[in-house]
Amino acid sequence: MLLPCTFLFLVLYKLMTSLWAYFQVITKNNIPGPTPLPFLGNFFFLLMPNWLLQLLEYETSDTTFRKASNGGNKTGALLYPHIILTNMVKMYGKIYSLFIGTRLIVILNDFNTVKDAMVNHCEVFSDRPSVSVVEILTKRKGIVFAPYGPIWRQQRRFSHSTLRHFGLGKLCLEPIIIEEFKYVKEGMLKFGDKGFNLFQIISNAVSNVICSICFGKRFDYEDEEFKTLLKFMSRGLEISLNSEILLVNLCSWLYYLPFGAFNELRTIEIDIKAFLRRIIEEHKDSLDPGNPRDFIDMYLIHVEEEKKTQAETSFSAEYLFYIIADLFIAGTDTTTNTLLWTILYMCLHPDKQEKVQAEIDAVIGRDRHPSLTDKISMPFTEATIMEVQRMTVVVPLSIPHMASENTVFQGYTIPKGSVIVPNLWAVHRDPDVWEKPNDFIPNRFLDEHGQVLKKEAFIPFGIGRRVCMGEQLAKMEVFLLFVNLLQSFSFSFADDKFKPRLEGRFGLTLAPQPFDIKIQQR
Repeated sequence: MLLPCTFLFLVLYKLMTSLWAYFQVITKNNIPGPTPLPFLGNFFFLLMPNWLLQLLEYETSDTTFRKASNGGNKTGALLYPHIILTNMVKMYGKIYSLFIGTRLIVILNDFNTVKDAMVNHCEVFSDRPSVSVVEILTKRKGIVFAPYGPIWRQQRRFSHSTLRHFGLGKLCLEPIIIEEFKYVKEGMLKFGDKGFNLFQIISNAVSNVICSICFGKRFDYEDEEFKTLLKFMSRGLEISLNSEILLVNLCSWLYYLPFGAFNELRTIEIDIKAFLRRIIEEHKDSLDPGNPRDFIDMYLIHVEEEKKTQAETSFSAEYLFYIIADLFIAGTDTTTNTLLWTILYMCLHPDKQEKVQAEIDAVIGRDRHPSLTDKISMPFTEATIMEVQRMTVVVPLSIPHMASENTVFQGYTIPKGSVIVPNLWAVHRDPDVWEKPNDFIPNRFLDEHGQVLKKEAFIPFGIGRRVCMGEQLAKMEVFLLFVNLLQSFSFSFADDKFKPRLEGRFGLTLAPQPFDIKIQQR
């Protein structure tokens, strides 16, 4: 009898302390937002099975958040969180709060607020939150997800300088990208006049540029291990934020369940780790300190130098693995999706495609390869790329930040440990900044003289201390590959009646829904 009473007492005690914590959090929070439920916060739908979520599609009006009516503008709460969060601005304003359990999530939804937080308050808001899925996969190492501090600064500084050594932002990287396009063109011509999905070819090309810098080699497009790895990488980024995997952040042991998305993500993790670790070991065996071939060699040499001069150092072969994983995974997926979006929008807007091609013909012609030096003479092409990036924002909710101390921001009290989400989708769809924000208008990035107009609110790579380290490489790849593609081919949908959904497939990055194209050689 004593044991059941004790158990009941402990359950009631836990319930009461949790409720007390809940009410403390709620009463102290002065940021607008929907009222959270005890224990679950605002994310009760994370506990629903997939079949139920498919029935409960949500929409937002000016005053409420509700199940969509038949035939309405439906957006699933898990499928399109970037759209849901942006629509909620109408109800709660540019800054509002949500809760996961009792953890405060602050959503920033316009450029001025994001800039104020990420630039003017960068020392407070540059940290990363502790999230179970991220901790399991990254051990809080690398560049993207590592906590803000001295180690992160050392690793980022070294990584950025080494990438510049191997051509980041420089013309010397141009021949690698141009050479890779030869394989892209060859792969596309194999399809003739048949429809095909461009994903694999573009992903191969973008990844091979990263591989050339990091691994010192490229992979053949028919390499089965390489093809499988790229598919795993894309799938892993998608399911990590768009499935039951989110429940791991509430109960970390769920990650080890032997079924469903849990097992799938764990298999992906094992295969990617094995691939990257093998490459690092091969570099160790063939390392020549006097002749570094790539990023891995430079890092391994630096590890040995640090051991000679420092009693303790953050540089190690283990840390190298997580940096390479960041560069390889993030650098491939984001640029691949940007290029896929550009081709999709060219198929949707053939008049814009023809105008880009006319500019290419006038500046470059049909016979020579494009160069980064052509960019200044091709304002409409650059404006078109920028407009696609504005419309699609491949990391729509950025990578979450965290408040590293208690602070007051724009009159609101934000406790230490609160998660800060810069909603870049909302920033680039803000009607106060962008006229007709849902329309595809490349000319918004041109001035009255037809030259490229730089807009401060255009921040697809983020802003502040955590701005994307690979921004310059991504810009080079997107411009050169996009121009090469449109110089060589005209694009259209394989099915003339096909109407793509433009909300994208939400994961860590925003990918377009699968689509098939057909090409006509120019």
